[in-house]
Amino acid sequence: MLAGDEGYDSARAVWNAMVDRRPAVVVRCTSSADVAAAIDFARRNGLEVGVRCGGHSVLGISVPDGGLLIDLSGLRAVHVDAEARRARVQGGALLGDLDRAAQAFGLATTAGNVSHTGVSGLTLGGGMGWLARRLGLACDNVDSYEIVTADGATLRVSESQHEDLFWGLRGGGGNFGVVTEFEFRLHEVGTSALLVDRTFDLAEAPSAMRRWRDLLGDNVPREATPVAWIGTMVDSPGVPSQLRNRTVASLGFVWVGDPDNGLRRLVPWVTSLGAPLAERVEELPYLRLQTVDDEWHRPGLRRRYVKGHYLRELSDEAIDTFLSQGQADPEADRTRLPNGSFQGYGGAIAATSNDDSAFSHRNTLVEFVAATAWTDPAEDAQRIEAARQFGGAMEPFASGVYVNVLGDEGDAGVRRAYPAGKLSRLAALKRRYDQGNIFHLNQNIRPQ
Repeated sequence: MLAGDEGYDSARAVWNAMVDRRPAVVVRCTSSADVAAAIDFARRNGLEVGVRCGGHSVLGISVPDGGLLIDLSGLRAVHVDAEARRARVQGGALLGDLDRAAQAFGLATTAGNVSHTGVSGLTLGGGMGWLARRLGLACDNVDSYEIVTADGATLRVSESQHEDLFWGLRGGGGNFGVVTEFEFRLHEVGTSALLVDRTFDLAEAPSAMRRWRDLLGDNVPREATPVAWIGTMVDSPGVPSQLRNRTVASLGFVWVGDPDNGLRRLVPWVTSLGAPLAERVEELPYLRLQTVDDEWHRPGLRRRYVKGHYLRELSDEAIDTFLSQGQADPEADRTRLPNGSFQGYGGAIAATSNDDSAFSHRNTLVEFVAATAWTDPAEDAQRIEAARQFGGAMEPFASGVYVNVLGDEGDAGVRRAYPAGKLSRLAALKRRYDQGNIFHLNQNIRPQ
């Protein structure tokens, strides 16, 4: 496709409305052979290569301005073998495609929290989701990959084939080629989920969050993912009237599995947090859980910026900084500040050896993300600076960062995502499979 052709604008559209790039040509691939031909065409014509699946990168770097965009939306098939508990998922599939196909049999594997996210981008960076504490990250559940490399070769990669690349694809991002198929292990998880949380005003939040912090760790069942949030609630009919336009903290857990068991295990813990402004105990289907945030994250609707960190521990000072949203003045207007969130790690994530894959920081206690979204371009500078300020305030407590939430940090961010030894190994792998750095529109690992 060229500019002006039907489908061109939808192919180049991404999640962040700040991004408006125009590739010279879009190639909608329907096979590995198509991908190989596109790479060859780009190389022969000196075109920069981008690879788009869900387009959820905050930088929108899957779309090359003036280059060749490999559009994987023609590769969205998901085939489930319920007896073997395996799913073959094409490289352009979205998380909702995988979830719906597997849930028809009461099965699932770890996927992210927004259904229109691409399977490829999420999984290649690691893949955190509501099942990760129970089943491991998305990348921990991949048995094999089909990948087209920079020289146009199509490889089947597994623990016994191209073992070095198998290690690197599990957390190393899109640096080594275009994955056209994943083979995932599936697990019996049922079809139900549970949300349990309490919302506190800013005066009560510090003590409530310290109690929430004390519940973290090995005492939390693996079916549960601890969550915390700070931000200003929207003025919407779906929000309780006492919370609208109010800055609050929400603390609780997400449970996937038998809701009755979750109620027995989680409600007493959440009750111990203290008296809230509002509380929620909601049973819902797992597929609904996976789409709860879809509308807020609808592609192309809002301008966006994020900053993230991993934390190995959560001190009182870190809690207070989180609840301040990075503002020194407690009376500051918070209506345009970024939201902050914590999502609990541990469980099966930490039980997997840190040497087993390129994914790093498995000893993380919580992942922090500061996220802001707006529609008026005149607010760009203020919104971005506020998110950077929140991220900067939390950085003294950080131990690293999740590569999938990296934004404009460049090489410094990549060095935070991977320890030096792993980064050296990844750079050597990059040299072997992509010495010319054709696949550099990502959180780039440069050939060593």
